[in-house]
Amino acid sequence: MSLWKRFGQFADSIGSGGAHLLDRIANTFASATGRSVAFTAAMIALSAKMAKADGIVTSDEVLAFREIVEIPEGEERHVTSLFNLAQADVAGFDVYARRIAALFPDDSETLVDIIDGLFHIAKADGVLHENELAYLETVAEIFGISEREFRQIKARHLHDTGDPYEILGIPPTASDQDIKSHYRKLVAENHPDRLMARGVPEEFVKLANDRLAAINGAWAEIRNARGL
Repeated sequence: MSLWKRFGQFADSIGSGGAHLLDRIANTFASATGRSVAFTAAMIALSAKMAKADGIVTSDEVLAFREIVEIPEGEERHVTSLFNLAQADVAGFDVYARRIAALFPDDSETLVDIIDGLFHIAKADGVLHENELAYLETVAEIFGISEREFRQIKARHLHDTGDPYEILGIPPTASDQDIKSHYRKLVAENHPDRLMARGVPEEFVKLANDRLAAINGAWAEIRNARGL
């Protein structure tokens, strides 16, 4: 069964009432085939909370999700329904973030994937607003993501003005050989196949492609500056 078929069933079950949205996400994650559906639901729910935290709630926020993944015709209503439900929920975004973090207790890489996706959505309108950045910083802290790693993620998404060394997560004092080795390691670690192996749906492959593009761009800038 395809991701979107399963996600549609999940969204329809939410619409029928019953358990809290966070409980439904957790229960879906626990099932044999639910990891990718739960990841998708978590992305939508936290995106909705980010839109509310920003203070500007518009239908365009739902469309920003399309910047990451193409939603098949007929599934838009499921995404919109879940988005609206999360926005209307009285539970704060910190409650959502903690519950979602608990779904990935030994998988910090997937939590980084979620922050990556939220960054992509936040900047979809061409501007990363101050409230959005504060939201992302707080969610990352709840996820247990270090300040250094958060700066690296931020630099990757603002790579046009970001420090190429910070994008690669290596000090500018590193040797040429160390930077080359570190770059190759990052490329291997951020291959789309590895992303999917962590349970991230293949429909989200744009996350990996954008990440690699930022890494390659930073490496090219450093290589040119050093004459490598």
